[in-house]
Amino acid sequence: MSHHTLICRLGVTDTANVNVVVAGSRVTEISFIDGRRRLGFGLGHALEQLGDLGLRASETALDLTILAAMVTAADTRISRSHEALDRWSREIDLHVPVADPARWTPQADLLAGMLHFLTGDRWGIQFRARPETLATLVPDASAVQATAKPDCVCLLSGGLDSFIGAIDLLAANRLPLFVSHYWDSITSKHETHCIEALSKHWNARPIPHVRARVGFPTGLIAGVGDENTLRGRSFLFFALAALAASTLGNGVPIYLPENGLISLNVPLDALRLGALSTRTTHPFYVARFNELLTAVGVGALLENPYQHKTKGDMVHACADQKFLKAHAKHTMSCSSPTKGRWSGHEPMHCGHCVPCLIRRASLLAGFGSDDTTYSIPSLTAHILDSAKAEGANVRSFQVAIDRLLAEPKAARFAIHQSGPLTDHRQDWPAFEAVYLKGMREVAALLAAVRAQPK
Repeated sequence: MSHHTLICRLGVTDTANVNVVVAGSRVTEISFIDGRRRLGFGLGHALEQLGDLGLRASETALDLTILAAMVTAADTRISRSHEALDRWSREIDLHVPVADPARWTPQADLLAGMLHFLTGDRWGIQFRARPETLATLVPDASAVQATAKPDCVCLLSGGLDSFIGAIDLLAANRLPLFVSHYWDSITSKHETHCIEALSKHWNARPIPHVRARVGFPTGLIAGVGDENTLRGRSFLFFALAALAASTLGNGVPIYLPENGLISLNVPLDALRLGALSTRTTHPFYVARFNELLTAVGVGALLENPYQHKTKGDMVHACADQKFLKAHAKHTMSCSSPTKGRWSGHEPMHCGHCVPCLIRRASLLAGFGSDDTTYSIPSLTAHILDSAKAEGANVRSFQVAIDRLLAEPKAARFAIHQSGPLTDHRQDWPAFEAVYLKGMREVAALLAAVRAQPK
């Protein structure tokens, strides 16, 4: 086990002394600026894309994005299995230069707490002033702003939920600025299909889109293996959306389309806390992110318009059913689409992970059919081995569903298991209802499926 300290440096002029808090911590310095004063690791390109739209972000929002990139560097380039005492919770300090340390330093505890909730790691955050010569890092817009200014920001991940969110906004004649983040080619492929399909379908209007490829090379931290759990990915995604929103003025909403079952992240059993997904859009985490945005003065807030809807509800109520049905198969929901390579398949939906099962259930509930290609085309073709990946999540769902349907009132307690809902007391009945309905959607999918150990 090692404690790690990551120090962000803004080029050669950033020579400020940094006080390493934990004696013996492994220190890694990451330089974010090249000789042309351009931010690296994809951040400079994101700013340039905004500039090409005639939009200029705030320095505070950029500070948040640099911090988020540092979180991503730590989260993806420090192995849990080798660097954490319990093979899960790492100990990480980040040192980040910002335009106004007095604005950020009081938020260090809030940040440490929300990141711990999100990733399970123990974080320490230290802020210092940028070098005087870099008080301004955001370049001026390189183009004249379009006549139609966006009235909101919407995350576009290439997944089914975000695609539905985009359709619903465009069908309602909203003017969204879409923000995507990718690192791998698979995510990029599905994001590209989504935005191209949307642009073609609504070809009479501009659809602004920023695609940020923010990430770090393998081996960034000497002698330490990389990490593939990616629990902190939404912190970067939300920060990039806030960067875009800061260009549009105060009060612009940031929409994060995610169904309520996944957001609540209720564990399937006591040993699988968080088994439905990570906590990327859990209401508690979203509330803390909004608290941070307000505290540092970024005039935007995250909103999930689907937090009381199941994925099946989203499919069924989508504003353009024909268009969604034609393109749903090109969206990506699988948690690990590359794992099919081990069995000779190209990257695709595995069909048996938790997100795939919820996806299959939602399309069955919403459309009555599903033409997505899965590496396991049929869940009923044979008895699934619950001791292996193909049947493990199926059996866990079946056990959880049987328990829940035998005692539906238990839902009112289950919804609190993955995190506090104290920010949303008035929503507790709606959360309970969406959890029950979402699990019943999956129950309908699995009614004829058999899974047992072989």
